[in-house]
Amino acid sequence: MSLTIIQALVAFLCTMAGSWLAFPMVLGGVASTVVATWSVLDVWVTRQVWNQRNGVVSVPSSTARRMRRERRIARRGARARARGEARIRRRGEGRLSRA
Repeated sequence: MSLTIIQALVAFLCTMAGSWLAFPMVLGGVASTVVATWSVLDVWVTRQVWNQRNGVVSVPSSTARRMRRERRIARRGARARARGEARIRRRGEGRLSRA
């Protein structure tokens, strides 16, 4: 992309100066624009195909966040239940009868 911008600038300056290099630079700029556009599209399409085939997206999605939140809530609930059961067991220790 930067090469294309540099070529466009040089072509413009050559045109303003009336140099014979203006026409070849314009042709080179057009060619490099086509190549740069093609390469950007190639990378984008390749990433899209890879994501569709493998089902992996590098950015955490809202689904992944929701699943992590549900697991965290379930772990907290399990710990709270375990603490409650331990408290009930401790309360009953040391008594010989329920009366």
